Amino acid sequence: MKSPFLSLLVAMSKNRVIGKNNRLPWHLPEDLKHFKTLTMGHPIIMGRKTHESIGKVLPGRTNIIVTRQKNYTIPSAIVVDSIQSAFAAGFEKNSAENEAFVIGGEEIFRQTLAFSRRIYLTEIQKKFDGDTFFPELNSQEWHETERTIHFSEGIDQLEYHLITLDRKTPSSI
Repeated sequence: MKSPFLSLLVAMSKNRVIGKNNRLPWHLPEDLKHFKTLTMGHPIIMGRKTHESIGKVLPGRTNIIVTRQKNYTIPSAIVVDSIQSAFAAGFEKNSAENEAFVIGGEEIFRQTLAFSRRIYLTEIQKKFDGDTFFPELNSQEWHETERTIHFSEGIDQLEYHLITLDRKTPSSI
C-alpha cells in the first residue's frame, strides 16, 4: 500500500481570492463536479467556517472539521481541535485510503501547506474582490505536472485552468 499523503484542493482567482463573506465569489458548477470527483471516498479536512459555508456534511467522504470552539459537534462528522488531530483522524479512520484533501479555508491552508504533497488548483482567470486568500506558493518547492484549460457554460464564459502541482523533492531544489 502507498504511504498516505495530504493534498490541498482549492479554487482561486488570479489575485489569490478564495472567498468573500464566507462564500465563493463565483459560480462555477463544473468545478464543483471536479471537486466531487476528486474527493469522493476520501477524507476531507476543513475549518469550521468552511464547513458552515457549505452548510452540510458532504456525503461519501469522511468530513473532518477543525475548530477551536469547545463543544462544537456536527452529526456524521469528526470534529477536532488541531491539524495534527485532523491528520490522525483522516488516516486512521481511512487506512485503506492513501490521500486526504484539505479543502479550506485560508488559515487551514496556511497550516497544512508545509505538510502537503500535492495541490489541485482551479485557477480562475479573472480577478475577484474578496476577504480570504490562498497563500503564496514558493516556486522552488512546487512544479506543475498538469494543466487543462476550460471555459464555463452560460453567459459569462469564465475561463479557468485545472492545475496539478506536486512538491519537488528536496534534491531537486
